[in-house]
Amino acid sequence: MMRLPVFEFRAPRTLQEAARILDGERANAMPLAGGTDLLPNMKRRQQVPRTLMSLRHIQSLSDIELSPSGLRLGACLTLAAIAGDPRFRNGLTALAQAASLVATPQIRNLATLGGNVCLDTRCNYYDQSYEWRKSINFCLKKDGTTCWVAPGSSKCMAVSSTDTGPALMALGARVRLVSHSGEREVLLSDLYNNDGIDYIKRRPDEILAEVLLDSLQGWKSTYWKLRRRGSFDFPVLSVAAAARLSRDKVVEGAHIVVGAAACQPLAAREAANSLLGRPLNQPAIEEAAALAARIAKPLDNTDFDMTWRKRVTAEFVGYALRELRGDDVRSERESFTRYAFD
Repeated sequence: MMRLPVFEFRAPRTLQEAARILDGERANAMPLAGGTDLLPNMKRRQQVPRTLMSLRHIQSLSDIELSPSGLRLGACLTLAAIAGDPRFRNGLTALAQAASLVATPQIRNLATLGGNVCLDTRCNYYDQSYEWRKSINFCLKKDGTTCWVAPGSSKCMAVSSTDTGPALMALGARVRLVSHSGEREVLLSDLYNNDGIDYIKRRPDEILAEVLLDSLQGWKSTYWKLRRRGSFDFPVLSVAAAARLSRDKVVEGAHIVVGAAACQPLAAREAANSLLGRPLNQPAIEEAAALAARIAKPLDNTDFDMTWRKRVTAEFVGYALRELRGDDVRSERESFTRYAFD
C-alpha cells in the first residue's frame, strides 16, 4: 500500500490568508484543492511538500460571475459543476465537454478547474511507483539525470495532460494569479512552458484564483479527446476549436488548440488563420486540419503509437471543425472510442 508522506496541514479561510502562508513557506508548501492529482503524486513521492494548504474553505474560489462582458470562474469550481451547468453551452461548450471527459464521475466531483489547468505533466517513465522509478535510476523529471523518452536530450519530455487547458486556450481565457505581494492577469496561453519539468509559469507563492473569459456571444466551440478507455484515462491527443461564423457561414474568427502532443497545449495559429474569410467547407477544413497536424510532435511518452497519434491529429481537427459547422458527428465520436478499445 502506498502511503502519504508526513506533512503539515493548513486550512485558511480567505485568499489573503492563503497568500500569506505561501509567501512564508514558498516551495515547501503546495495548494490543495481536489487533490485528485497531487495526493497520488505524493504517494509515489513525485511531489513531497512539507505543507499542504487546503483551498476548500475559501468561498470566493468557488464562485461563478456571469455578466454581459464576460465570465469569472473560481479556480475551485469542480469539474462536475462545470460539466452539468447549462450556462456552459455554445461558446463555452468546449469547456463543458472537456470537464465532462476528465476521469470518472467520482473524480470530477472532487477535481477542480484550477487543479486541472495546472495539472502535472505525465510520462510512462514518471507515472510509476517510487520502487519502479528507482529500478531505472529515476528520470530527469524527478530524482534522475536522464530523460528516458529522449536520452540524448537535456530537456524533460513529459507531456501536458490537462483537458480544460486546451479548451480554455481556444476560448481566449486569462487567469488571475494572487500572491502576498499583489496579483496579475496572464493569458492562459502564456502560462504554459514547453518543458516537462518547468511546465507552468505560476510562481510557488502564487495561487491561481480565477479563470477569466470575455464574452463569447456569437461563438461556438467544441472539444475532442482521444484515450484508450472511454473513461478515466488522460488524453493522448486532444483538440479544442472555437469559431465565430457570419450569417453567411463565413468564418470571422477561429482558434484551434492541440493538446497532449507536447509539454504544453499548442495553439495552431496558422491553421486557424487559414479559415478566416472562408466558409467552413471541406477544402477549408482539410487545409486547416493539415496545418494543425504539422505542429503536433508526439513522442513515445504515453499510450498508443506516436506516429499514429500524429496522423490522427488531422482527423480530430476535421471532426471538430465539422461539428462547429453544424454536422452531426456523434457517430465519429463513438467510433473513435471503439477504435481505441480494439
